[in-house]
Amino acid sequence: MSTISREEVARLAGLARIDLTEPELNRLAGELDVIVESVARVSEVATSDVPATSHPLPLTNVFREDVVEAALPVEDALAGAPSAEGGRFAVPQILEED
Repeated sequence: MSTISREEVARLAGLARIDLTEPELNRLAGELDVIVESVARVSEVATSDVPATSHPLPLTNVFREDVVEAALPVEDALAGAPSAEGGRFAVPQILEED
């Protein structure tokens, strides 16, 4: 028995302003029905004694601790720049000014 009808798909497509052809409506009704059946099957297996997971493997944070440190002095930051002006990087203008 189909739980998602072709008419429901057409209504939802209309609400979303998606123009679907007749073959697309029929195909999507079948595909969405398979998805709904799959979710129902998983729901049958899921029990309250099985904890919900977002990932099948345990994840750990691989980033370093966020530690506040002193800022890089402007002179050191600009030391390797091809051109600097007023304590800032100087770059060629690429847009015309209005």
